[in-house]
Amino acid sequence: MSVLFRCGACVLALLVCVGAGALRAAEYPTQPVRIIVGFPAGAAGDLISRAVAAHLGNDLGQQFVVENRPGASSNIATQYAARASKDGYTLFLGTVANTVNAAVYSKLPFDFTKDFTPMALIATVPVVLVAHPSLGVSNVKELIALAKSKPGQLNYASSGIATTPHLAGALLNVRAGIKIVHVPYQGSSPAVVDLLAGRTQIMFAPVSVVLPHIRAGKLKALAWAAPKRSSVLPDIPTVAEVGLPDLDASIWFGLMAPTGTPMPILDKLSMTLNKLLKSPTVLAQLEKMGYVPLGGTPADFTRYINSEIGKWSAAVEAAGVPKK
Repeated sequence: MSVLFRCGACVLALLVCVGAGALRAAEYPTQPVRIIVGFPAGAAGDLISRAVAAHLGNDLGQQFVVENRPGASSNIATQYAARASKDGYTLFLGTVANTVNAAVYSKLPFDFTKDFTPMALIATVPVVLVAHPSLGVSNVKELIALAKSKPGQLNYASSGIATTPHLAGALLNVRAGIKIVHVPYQGSSPAVVDLLAGRTQIMFAPVSVVLPHIRAGKLKALAWAAPKRSSVLPDIPTVAEVGLPDLDASIWFGLMAPTGTPMPILDKLSMTLNKLLKSPTVLAQLEKMGYVPLGGTPADFTRYINSEIGKWSAAVEAAGVPKK
C-alpha cells in the first residue's frame, strides 16, 4: 500500500469522523439532558440552573433536568460529573466554589481545570451581608462595635466550609479585628432557614436567595460584599464604602461538560446559551432575581477560572483558612 494511499485513507477517515460529529451535533439533543448542581434546592446555583434549563429546553426541544447533589462545598457533585458519560447528556454547573476548593484542598479526586471543559459563563450574583432584625444593628459599623463588645458570642452562617460566604466572614473577622463564630451548612438554603429563625445572627448570602426576606423585613441588609452596589438594593453600601476593602465574595455560575464531550455538541450548547443570555426575556428574568448575566466564549470562561483560582488562593491565605 503506497504512502499516498494511506494518507488519503487517513484523511477520508478524519472527514467521516468530523461529518459524523457534525451530524450528532445537528441532531442533539435527542433525549433529556441532566445538569448536575452541587447545591440543594433553593440555593443560588439551583435557582439559576432551573431558569437556564427551562430556556435551553424550550430552545433545543428536549428537557433539561437539574439534578441536585449537594454536599462538601460542591465536591460531591463535581466528582460525580467528572466521571459521567462524555456524550453531552450530562452537564455540570461550575461555580466559584470550584475555584475556592482548588485553593483549599490539597488533594481532590478530580482536577477541576482538566476534567471539565468550559462552555460559557452564565451570570454572577452579588453577595450581601444580612443580619437578623433581633440583632439590633442597622449597618456594618454597629455590627463591628457589637461584635467587639461580645467576642465569640455572635455567629455567622455560611453555605459550607471553604465557600465564599465562609471566607467573607473569616476576612471580616481578620480585617475588623473581631471574632464572630462560623456555623457552616450544606448550602445557602438551610443556612437562611436558621438565620430567619434567629438561630444564627448574620450571613454573607447570595442576594437571589435572601432578597424576598429583605423586602419583607425579615432580614436586614447591611452591605454588599461586591465591587459595586446592586440595582436591586441601590441604597445599600458596599463593604469598601464602610471601610473594609477587598471583600468581593460575588458568586458566579457557568455551564461545563466532562472533558471529552464532542466539541460540536459543546459549541452548539455554548452558542445557544449565549443567544439566550442576550434575550430580553431571559435578561429581565435573571436581573429581577438579582443575577448579573454574563455570557462569552469558552476561552473567556477559561481565563476567568484561572483568575479566580489566583484570587481565592490569596483570600484563603489572608483569612487564615487551613488547607485540607
